[in-house]
Amino acid sequence: MKTITRLALAGLAGGGIAAAFQAQAQTPLTYSSWVPPTHHITLWQANWTKEVEKATGGRLKFQSLPKHPSAAPGTFDAVRNGLMDLSYVTASYTPARHVLPGIAELPGMGDTSVVNSIAYSRIHWKRFQQIGEYNGVKMLGVFTHGPGQMFTKKAIRKPAELQGLKFRTGGGVAEQVANAIGSVGFVKPAPESYELLKSGVADGTFFPLEAFISFKLETVTKEVIEFPGGMYSSSFGFFMNQGRWDKLSKQDQAAIEKLSREHVARTAGKSWDGADAKAVAAMKKAGVPVVKATPALIAHVRKSSDPIIEEWIAKANAKGVDAPRVLAEFRAELKKVAAEK
Repeated sequence: MKTITRLALAGLAGGGIAAAFQAQAQTPLTYSSWVPPTHHITLWQANWTKEVEKATGGRLKFQSLPKHPSAAPGTFDAVRNGLMDLSYVTASYTPARHVLPGIAELPGMGDTSVVNSIAYSRIHWKRFQQIGEYNGVKMLGVFTHGPGQMFTKKAIRKPAELQGLKFRTGGGVAEQVANAIGSVGFVKPAPESYELLKSGVADGTFFPLEAFISFKLETVTKEVIEFPGGMYSSSFGFFMNQGRWDKLSKQDQAAIEKLSREHVARTAGKSWDGADAKAVAAMKKAGVPVVKATPALIAHVRKSSDPIIEEWIAKANAKGVDAPRVLAEFRAELKKVAAEK
């Protein structure tokens, strides 16, 4: 009996030591999202962390923070300064710092998030990463949301009907387009859109289709006007605190690298396209029509956007990029990726 007891105690002790060793061997990492917990891109990020945990055999363990530690536009600095280890943010919130991502935000680019994200990812890693706009963090990937469309509180069919309307945007190219077409664009974080529309501060907002569900816009939207390739897109960077990255083992770094770059672009793009499709079904159920932009509106947006494209080219050239060449490469890559599907 004593022998059995000793063996049992030894087993318990051994199990406790093993559990303690396992806990000690784990590296905890924090992450956060500045959109709601139910937003598909929040769920995508959480799923990505699970992929990493599995790929590292549990050596890395991610914990979601209960509250995002900064305002959305401050996310890059929050990760760089160690307030959290991992996050993402749209470059539209910091257009002065992140100029080159504007290539993926220009009007009439990819017809889906997957196409735009993968094409942009290939251009970013080939042409932009070495320029250093994301210096200070460990860059893991880039992607874009789906084609940005016009959510309105009134029907719009003619360019003249856009004059003076106030549109909430995420900044960057979206804000430029709003102003170029004769409306008044202003920048506010996406989660504030419902109140802005309900209160009348905004007459509409620029969003990918999924926002209809994500930000509960069914009661404040009369219709959604759809432009081919989108009026704009928003580009995102996905990154980790550099110091935390440097402390990871080479083995764990290699595991993360395999789940970075185009893997990030493809999986985030699929998440966005799936959410866009669900939103279209929700719009139909709610009686909110998705209206194809009239030829007059399409022509107006394209003509009004020409100076925006030229401005991006000038700014990118100033960064040392052969912008006309890279823009042509990006457009060719969009066609290539679309053909790969």
